[in-house]
Amino acid sequence: MELGSIDLVIIIVGIIVGFYYWSTATHNHWKRLNVPGPKPLPLVGNFGSFYFGQKAFADIHQQFYKEWKREPFYGIYNARLPTLMVTDPELIRHILIKDFNVFNGRGININESDPLAHHLFNIEGHEWKVLRSKLTPAFTTGKLKHMIDLMIECADHYEKFLKDQIGSGKVLESRELAAKFTTDVIGSCAFGINMNAIGQEDSQFRIIGRKIFEPTIWNMVKRLMSILTPGLFRFLGLQTLSNEHTNFFINSIKETIKFRLKEKIVRHDLVDMLIDIKRHQNEIDFELTEALLASQAFVFFAAGFETSSTTISFALYELATVPETQEKLRTEIIETLAKHNGQISYEVINEMKYLNMVLQETLRKNPPVILLQRKSIQPYEVPGSDVTLPTGTRVFIPVYSIHHDEQYFPNPELFDPERFDEDDKKHSMTNLPFGDGPKNCIGARFAAYQSKLGLICILKHFKVLPSQSTKVPYEIDKAAIVLSVSGGINLKFEPLNTK
Repeated sequence: MELGSIDLVIIIVGIIVGFYYWSTATHNHWKRLNVPGPKPLPLVGNFGSFYFGQKAFADIHQQFYKEWKREPFYGIYNARLPTLMVTDPELIRHILIKDFNVFNGRGININESDPLAHHLFNIEGHEWKVLRSKLTPAFTTGKLKHMIDLMIECADHYEKFLKDQIGSGKVLESRELAAKFTTDVIGSCAFGINMNAIGQEDSQFRIIGRKIFEPTIWNMVKRLMSILTPGLFRFLGLQTLSNEHTNFFINSIKETIKFRLKEKIVRHDLVDMLIDIKRHQNEIDFELTEALLASQAFVFFAAGFETSSTTISFALYELATVPETQEKLRTEIIETLAKHNGQISYEVINEMKYLNMVLQETLRKNPPVILLQRKSIQPYEVPGSDVTLPTGTRVFIPVYSIHHDEQYFPNPELFDPERFDEDDKKHSMTNLPFGDGPKNCIGARFAAYQSKLGLICILKHFKVLPSQSTKVPYEIDKAAIVLSVSGGINLKFEPLNTK
């Protein structure tokens, strides 16, 4: 039977109407619960300008925050997904710490067949609790001191690379420059692998690192699909990386473990921790597959190089634009090293108080992770209100916006390390670059020392200046989830007259 033109029109109109109702079916959720918030649009909710490449994720949240911050919380829609934005510090403390038993997951949709998706950041419940407890000892102070010795070896190679590559007044993209160092550090400290990212442009690990956080249209489509149609996302088998890069990473970790077991090599790093966990498989009530272990290594690799390289590059940007702060920090670095015959160690880095203040202010003004995400596993009565959140409610905590709130940080766009003087006490829930509570960043201290060491390497040899292509203030990359600068951070590096 052939369809006439009227029949086709009816079918098309039916599909359009059905799609419209499907895309808006959840958009009265917050109204029913008497929660205020901006009005959503069909399909894209409140994030159309992000999904269409018109506005950066952080800028959209800033707009919401300024409009609704008089409320302790407000409701938005991430596409069709109702999400509660929480801005009140005390309520944030409840969600991250006091009521963690209710909000113990992030609610991230993953493809179960993706070998690298089952890591600490994504998994929830019992599996997360067991693996977190097993991996936490990798970051004790004793282990961290050992890792810093390995970091210093990478720093020596990095310094030689910088001296060879940087001529007088050479302009370099700072994030890529920092990523060469942090990729090698995470390789040496966590995996005992020489990743060769410093001297090689085509290092496989550096290529994988770029792919993970690459702000492409395809990556944006995958994110939108995981929110709108998680079933289809899983059915299509969409993965974090291509099969080629996934297999390369898994095989690298597998071969490293095999080699260490054969040669009886012990380095007290993450790989040793994974070997020990596998050795005591009988103490765990779920299967520890090679993919599950590799997935834990993967998230340490991804987070270990990305957050630190981002932090180093933002610190260099801020120091380039505030030369008096850069000079004050350089003086501290040179004088502290002189007291210790030029030798760097865990204790020497800790002596550099102003360096710590610079790092804290960099993370305050430019937090790589712009928001924290949680999901409730049971109904939750919001303290101080008559609102009860249903099971499965997603919660966002807008870290970037809170860090830029003049109520907590006067003149928030000013880079001022003095904010983090030890005598200046702040509400802990207003400064959350690494999150807080049981699900905070497990490698926060590792990332901080790695970032500090990278800055020491650069600033003791080079003056960092804005280049002709440095935008002040910078423009946030509209396609990025991790805070990034559109066009990169291109700075001029001038060698100092030092030996």
